[in-house]
Amino acid sequence: MNRLKEQYQNELVPTLQKDLGLTNVMQVPRVQKVVVNIGMGEAMDNPKAMDAAVSDVMSITGQRPVITKATKSIANFKLREGRAIGVKVTLRGEKMWSFLDRLMNIVLPRVRDFRGVSSEAFDGRGNYTLGLREQLIFPEIEYDKIDKIRGMEITIVTTAETDDQAVMLLQMLGMPFRKG
Repeated sequence: MNRLKEQYQNELVPTLQKDLGLTNVMQVPRVQKVVVNIGMGEAMDNPKAMDAAVSDVMSITGQRPVITKATKSIANFKLREGRAIGVKVTLRGEKMWSFLDRLMNIVLPRVRDFRGVSSEAFDGRGNYTLGLREQLIFPEIEYDKIDKIRGMEITIVTTAETDDQAVMLLQMLGMPFRKG
């Protein structure tokens, strides 16, 4: 079993239940899923870029990503409906816990001039989205094999009802939020 999941079940659930004043264990906020997404505007000009993004996401998450397509045509962006414009992968279960563990303890501290992640990026329903500027901070990515530096969004979906509960949950899991 994953170290982070074990810590959550054995230590965090009782603590959160007591701190939030919840009567039932099932009310305690938990992480439902993690979505890793790369938006690829350049895929319209360069179809090979999509393959590179797919292999990057695959090596980072250990799961094959889904290619996302445009739902609407937007003339200003030269975008047609049905065009491939990104890749995403949804992690649940063991893969999710091991990805979160790596993200919080290995990847984020490797970011240059890292002072913590913003605690403002919650959506009001307890979900947190984190934007990364480059895929190189993941140890699985080999520097020589990349064709272009790409950013990505990582969304952590929780069952927390408020942002405060979600902040508490992620902080206890080890998310390095910026002080002040």
